[in-house]
Order: sequence, then C-alpha cells, then structure tokens
Amino acid sequence: MTIASSSPPSRLPTGGAAEASSTTGTRQGVSGEDRGDGRLAALFIAPALLGFLVFLLWPTLRGIYLSFTRFNLLTPAEWVGLDNYVRMVNDPIFWDSLWVTVEYVVINIGVQTVAALAIAVLLQRLTQSAMLRGIVLTPYLMSNVVAGLVWLWLLDTQLGIGNEIISGLGVDRIPFLADETWAIPTIALINVWRHVGYTALLLFAGLQAIPNDMYEAARVDGASEWRMFWRITMPLLRPVLAVVLIMTVIGSFQVFDTVAVTTAGGPANATNVLQYYIYGSAFGRFQFGYASAMSVALLVVLSAITVLQYRLTRAGRTDLG
Repeated sequence: MTIASSSPPSRLPTGGAAEASSTTGTRQGVSGEDRGDGRLAALFIAPALLGFLVFLLWPTLRGIYLSFTRFNLLTPAEWVGLDNYVRMVNDPIFWDSLWVTVEYVVINIGVQTVAALAIAVLLQRLTQSAMLRGIVLTPYLMSNVVAGLVWLWLLDTQLGIGNEIISGLGVDRIPFLADETWAIPTIALINVWRHVGYTALLLFAGLQAIPNDMYEAARVDGASEWRMFWRITMPLLRPVLAVVLIMTVIGSFQVFDTVAVTTAGGPANATNVLQYYIYGSAFGRFQFGYASAMSVALLVVLSAITVLQYRLTRAGRTDLG
C-alpha cells in the first residue's frame, strides 16, 4: 500500500496585502510631493513676505511706538505718553486738514465711481475692444507727480491752455488751483482723470462674471436697458463694486503727491490735506512723534471706515447662485 505524500500549500500574497503595500507607497510619494510643493510655495512667497515685514509691518509698529514719544531725529526718542494725542485733539489745523481730506474724498469717490461705472457698462454693452481698454487705462500709467504738473500747466491762470480757451469764449479766467473754492474740486477731478480708467477696468472685470443669459431673458420679457441696469447689473456687481469702493476710499484718504506739486497745501491751507500736514510736521518741523500720532489716527479712521463699508455693502456675499 502506497501512501501519497502531500506538500503544504504555498502561501501566495493576497490581493489585500498587495493593495495595502501599493497604498502605503502612494501615500509616501504624495507626502513627499506635498512637502516639495510646500517648499516651492514658501520660496515664492518669501520675497513678498519679507517686503511686508520690512516695509509695512515694522514701520507700522515703529510708528505706533513713536506716537507716544517726542522725537526729532537729532536726539533719542523721549516717552511722553498720550501728550501727542492730546495735542492732536486740541489742534485746529488737524481738524481742518481732516475736513479738507473728507471734502476731497467725497468729490473724488462720487465722481470717479459714477464715471467708472458708466465707462465699464459702455465697454461691456457696446464694445469689448482691447485697444479701447488700453486707451482708457492710459492716464493711469502716468505717475501722480507728472499728472499734477501737466494739469498745473494746463490750468495756469495766465498761461494755461485751459484758461486761454475760457478767455477766448468771453469768460473771465478761473484760478483753478489758486482759489480756495476751486482748489480741492480741481485736485479731486485731476485724480479722477488719472484713476477712472483703472477703476472702470476693475468694474468691467466684474461685469464679465455676470451671465449673458440673464440679459437675454430680460430682453425677452421686454425689459429696457435702464431697467436691466438696476435690476440685474447693479445687484450682481455689488461685491466687486464694494471692494473697489473700499480700495478707492483708502487711496483717496492718502492723497499727497498731487497736492504737493500743484498747490503745496495752499491757498491759505485750503488744500492742506491730512497726509500733507503729517508730512510737513515730520519733515518740515521735525516733529516725528506728533506726525506719528496723526498717522495712527488716520490708520484707525481708515480701519473703521473699511469695516463699516464691508458690512454695509455685504462685500463678502454675492447674489449669483
């Protein structure tokens, strides 16, 4: 009788083990790739982060500290507590400069927003020519100093071509930049001319995100262009318009160079905006502590206005579902 011998069955790796091994390798590979992407991202972010720390965060913190000191560059900073802020509250020139700045902001923002919105709608509804958009943006490519000098020559009371045209029409010459009544509106309109193209292109980009189907459906229902503007364009453009308003308001409160090259704060402090007064206090009278206190006050005002604008305009929400 022969007994058949049997060998034990060989153990082959199961599919689950193979999959587990493959998954582990994949996770390790992905983890390595993620680390590599993180290092590359950090490399690209590093220059901007360094610039933010050196040119924005550190000067801001340094300015807040100096606002509590008496400092003139020639002697070490002397801690004076809230003296600079008390002086600021009792300084009539500070309040006058703040009022002049508010007047400028209201004129600049009002005219610029309406004009930019009209240009953006015309670009979107009538033509989307890249050349036309380039022409609209051209004044923005000019620096504020150059724009101010050009308009200073154009509006000169005696030699400016603007007043030559006015005089040729039989009207008395207008001292645009030499009269207390005309100076701030003129400076505001100069900056409107320079910035309106850029603002219009920002709004134009927002208009591009609105689906054309909505306009086509409104036309089928018999809606006019004016009705579509108020019922479709404005509600759906609101988040972009809100962000643009926040940016332009912050920029308007910081007006300086146009005033510096056209009126130098005159006549009779009629254009002595807050930034120009801060500059004069720091670099004209070497009162860096007091100038820093006014800068901190401006920072607080702009922060409050930004938060208020953001909440009132609901900039973080959109009606596009």
